[in-house]
Amino acid sequence: MRKPATAMRIAISGTACRSCGRISRTAPRISLLAALTLTELKYVVAVAGVRVTVTAGVPFVRVGDQTLPLAAEPVVRGGTLYLPYSFVSDFLPRVATGVTFDTRRGVLQHQLATTTTRSAAKSRGLLTVVVDAGHGGPDRGMRGPIGADWEIREKDITLDVSLALRDALQERGVAVVMTRSTDTLIALSDRGRIANAKKGDVFLSIHVNAANPNWKQPGAARGFETYFLSEARTEDARRVEAMENEVVKFETRTAARGGDPLSFLLNDMAQNEHLRESNELAELIQRRIGGVHPGPSRGVKQAGFRVLVTAFMPAVLVEIGFGTNASEASYMTDPNRMEELSSAVADGVLEYLKRYERRVAAGTGVGSAGGVARQ
Repeated sequence: MRKPATAMRIAISGTACRSCGRISRTAPRISLLAALTLTELKYVVAVAGVRVTVTAGVPFVRVGDQTLPLAAEPVVRGGTLYLPYSFVSDFLPRVATGVTFDTRRGVLQHQLATTTTRSAAKSRGLLTVVVDAGHGGPDRGMRGPIGADWEIREKDITLDVSLALRDALQERGVAVVMTRSTDTLIALSDRGRIANAKKGDVFLSIHVNAANPNWKQPGAARGFETYFLSEARTEDARRVEAMENEVVKFETRTAARGGDPLSFLLNDMAQNEHLRESNELAELIQRRIGGVHPGPSRGVKQAGFRVLVTAFMPAVLVEIGFGTNASEASYMTDPNRMEELSSAVADGVLEYLKRYERRVAAGTGVGSAGGVARQ
């Protein structure tokens, strides 16, 4: 039996994590309207025209014909439906057009005039960079350092550095979209789709490297490297590619779609243009990081990262250091060095955007539906 929809309160519970969870705050209560039914305790949250079907006690939701994971199970207590913090900070902005979450104020926002606002922002020279914190949720990424009595997790470092990078870019007048701003898992293929849906101009994916345990001295491996999408040319590039693509084992069967479009994209003229731009972006970021990073530059490389395949814009993946190396693990978790590193990446991105805009103004750049300087 199905009863008519009624309004009820939804409380968003959990924490917003910064600095590997060392600083946390209780999420604010956010009231939304939900349609309540008595069919298996299911609730429908309608936001910006998107209907999300939530089931109490089940860490998955339905959006249309898709089944998507949540960071934690929804719980009903005292007539209130409790959802994880990432439901508003990451999930709703990902599935609902024009919806954003202000992490500083804890406010969910719906921008009605998305197209008009976007055009106005472009006319003011405000470009959009999509920052992707690698891994998250049950996917911890690499762990290290080798031989130490303490541990770091890649998903924590990438989130902290990405949040610092967001702040650095915003200080430079660049709009930023985060694929995740809390400890939650986003499917690799969805990360690029988020960038496309938000009309990003540049896509950056932040990661931490790990040494091959079969190397002679794996704990001694150090350095930083930046990748763009193409066929891997070296054994080491193939190693990093396999390591970062391994996240698909954590994705739901629905989210992990079959078929690898990489070979098709590499033959597409428009995508090849993005690859050339991505190469330049990678070189500028690599050079800037080299000015502050204590480790050696391992150069600009190419590999078939799944997270970059669906981002139709200049896109790079940055390995900011080796978490298996004790000194670099300490470097990447030092708040001051983290700010320094994120500022260097932001400077590289800004230099690229300025160069591209000059080329477009001179009629030598290529605009596209998903990249910089769209018409």
